[in-house]
Amino acid sequence: MSSVRLYQIVKTFLHFGLDEMVPAKFLPWYAKAARHSIFWLRNKHKDKPIEQRFRLAIESLGPVFIKFGQMLSTRRDLLPPEFADELALLQDRVTPFDGEAAKQLIIHAIGQQAFELHFKAFDIQPLASASIAQVHTATFTDNGVDKDVVIKVLRPNIAKTILADIKVMSLFASVVARWLPDGKRLRPKEVVAEYRKTILDELDLNREAANAIQLKRNFSQGSEYDKVLYVPEIYSEFSHKNVLVMERIYGIGVGEVDTLHQLGTNMELLAQRGVEVFFTQVFRDSFFHADMHPGNVFVDATNPADPTWIAIDCGIVGTLNREDKRYLAENFVAFFNRDYRKVAQLHVDSGWVPVNTSVDEFEFAIRTVCEPIFNKPLSEISFGQVLVNLFNTARRFNMEVQPQLVLLQKTLLYIEGLGRQLYPQLDLWQTAKPFLENWVKEQMGIKAVFSKVKENLPFWNEKLPELPDLVYDYLKAGKENQHQQAQLLALLNQQQAANNQKLVFGVLASGFTVATVLLFGQQHAALALLSGAMSLVFTVLALKK
Repeated sequence: MSSVRLYQIVKTFLHFGLDEMVPAKFLPWYAKAARHSIFWLRNKHKDKPIEQRFRLAIESLGPVFIKFGQMLSTRRDLLPPEFADELALLQDRVTPFDGEAAKQLIIHAIGQQAFELHFKAFDIQPLASASIAQVHTATFTDNGVDKDVVIKVLRPNIAKTILADIKVMSLFASVVARWLPDGKRLRPKEVVAEYRKTILDELDLNREAANAIQLKRNFSQGSEYDKVLYVPEIYSEFSHKNVLVMERIYGIGVGEVDTLHQLGTNMELLAQRGVEVFFTQVFRDSFFHADMHPGNVFVDATNPADPTWIAIDCGIVGTLNREDKRYLAENFVAFFNRDYRKVAQLHVDSGWVPVNTSVDEFEFAIRTVCEPIFNKPLSEISFGQVLVNLFNTARRFNMEVQPQLVLLQKTLLYIEGLGRQLYPQLDLWQTAKPFLENWVKEQMGIKAVFSKVKENLPFWNEKLPELPDLVYDYLKAGKENQHQQAQLLALLNQQQAANNQKLVFGVLASGFTVATVLLFGQQHAALALLSGAMSLVFTVLALKK
């Protein structure tokens, strides 16, 4: 860990007065003395609220901390609303690095000959610059056909910078966990660990390429959802750990609502399709884009009456196993029907809360949180916020953090925010309810049984010829086991009988030994010798047993 970098971070935090987040009464005397000793580092932003100073400090520390702030802004289950809202203002555009340096990194990854043969009109000026990478445009030539592409390249030495900064973050997380009054509930160490995993995954562009290919395939299966989401083509043969080549898209930024309105885009359909995209990824595919903020989502309005969503930057994806999907879908449906008892029972059955949790108390806590929300019209209820409230309530009952649910919550908040931005009248509940009810029926009804049988037919078709042999082997093994068990039982009976005899002989030997001592004491020498002989005989018999 660089001492210069640590000093820079401490200096930034103190210049923005972030030490005030820890009340003085919780600080030991030596911490207060250390703070007063660096008197030249004073709060220079006393006129700003603490949450704004927190955001500005993170912003001034550079790309790694900016990315951390963006991730932190999605953890509304941990942060006060004013902090989450302030951190959400962090932009994903940072100062780009030198375009010539980027070109050399790309050539080094792709190869000089391949680059000159396939890539023309490379633009030195980046199209976009983000926290850990930047994007350049070029023309890709293959068999005489030109295609517009973008080339994403990681910042040089970014991995080293990230690891160094994460070490510093871990240090501050330990301080916050120990000294901040709400430190344990905020779980800063776990948050930093989650961030470390997330950002290190993003440093491997081969992983992002594979995620994008998978997501594109999921929405190209001939189903009714084919046209609701488009994922740009990935040129994987030219992609490497630090370079990603993909098709350039010309969609409209999802935040450009005025432009979409001017084109006559069907905003209601677009918003509904956003909801369908989310639930399809989660419940049909168990593979969802978990970073769908406005910078990663565009709209293809070529046909305004039939708009299509476009998703880029698949560095972060989430997955759910079969059990999580089923419990989650049933939870949603129970919420739609305001069946809080079932919600509580599902949390216990799924293992999300301890098995000894009182279902009655849990149900009452959920009802207390949710009933005031449901008094509003459905169109005014935030589905994502209900999910946040549910997780907060469950955490009071010692619900363990489920990483896959945190990503899900974050994605749902993004999707709902985008949907309401495009079409404020969006009733997410009514849009999602039929989808989820149908999914639950398909997974738990007669159709699900036949689907599962059909799915397992190749396995049983392979194993069926072996079935008679397996039955014979099982019966034969059972007979042999029965014979072995009979032998073992007989042996145990013999050992038990021997132990019983040993005990009897031991008791007799002890008795004659006591008698020998007493007889010698009363000067009955002959009887004492006889008693001693009997004690010796029974001792030998006991030892032999």
